[in-house]
Amino acid sequence: MEQLDLITAYRTAPHEDAQETRVRAFDLLVNCLRAETRPIKAFIPIPLLLSGERAMTIVEPGVSVYAEIAKVIDGEKVLDASLLVGFTWADQARSQASAVALGLDEMATWAAARKLAAAYWDARHDFNFGVPTGSTDDCIKMALESTASTVFLSDSGDNVTAGAAGDMPYVLGKLLSHRVPQTLFASLVDAAAVDACFAAGLGASLELSLGGKLDPVHGKPLPVTGVVKQLHERAASGRQAILAIDNIDLILTERRLAFTTLAQFTELDIDPLNYRIVCLKLGYLFPDFQRIAPRAIMALSPGAVSALPENLPFHKIQRPMFPFDRDFDWSP
Repeated sequence: MEQLDLITAYRTAPHEDAQETRVRAFDLLVNCLRAETRPIKAFIPIPLLLSGERAMTIVEPGVSVYAEIAKVIDGEKVLDASLLVGFTWADQARSQASAVALGLDEMATWAAARKLAAAYWDARHDFNFGVPTGSTDDCIKMALESTASTVFLSDSGDNVTAGAAGDMPYVLGKLLSHRVPQTLFASLVDAAAVDACFAAGLGASLELSLGGKLDPVHGKPLPVTGVVKQLHERAASGRQAILAIDNIDLILTERRLAFTTLAQFTELDIDPLNYRIVCLKLGYLFPDFQRIAPRAIMALSPGAVSALPENLPFHKIQRPMFPFDRDFDWSP
């Protein structure tokens, strides 16, 4: 914060306001340059560290908390304000949420930051996942019992967009053990397996040991037998192979890859809605999938980015910190 002149952050989670945030940042910059001014900065760390999956802005209390941002900005005394939830899985002393405001009036700017910080803190007990959650087994059972035509199931513990390796086969193994109907699994990174698929060619039957190579701490390789169904190679995403294992179409990638858009499936000639279950290595669903998913469920699967970080062995974060600690008072 000491080094920054200006900061503004996304106001939606999932992030749908990238363009608006970009425009707002440049407006702030240009207007301050023209006025030859450097705004006052108010920065309030908040002893609260929730995952983005528990701080979505499309359900309450995120809707109401983030609505406070626009209310504290008047364009004169207060130029902008942001609420940043922090990166949950970084075990560092600086890891926590924060409220930030920029303005030309010191009292108003600090008052705006305090209001946002208090709104977030006061709602801390009400934040939840916004979709049904449970153990991997329970979530697969929910999916199988659902009357929805397609159920989108998140493998949240190995969420690539949160920084996980993306090669944990834990949920894949569970899906196989439940003998699920037609399922799409996107995806598992395993360069050696992709090499083997390309070497064997379309239609080949292969015995492979999948995953557990990049992150051997949280997963171990899963032995499978499958048939090479598709082979693809693109400059942006590298080589990909689709391996049919029982009723599961598994997308194997040679690079870590998060499937966050429908276009990624279209490039592979796949319509996810043709499947009974679509398992994605995500936490919350990204906007493309939220718009089409008949039902969404999040498995609280194990992994480097567990959606329940209070169950992970943190050592360096400042304490007390919610939700690691729950019985303490704080005010901005």
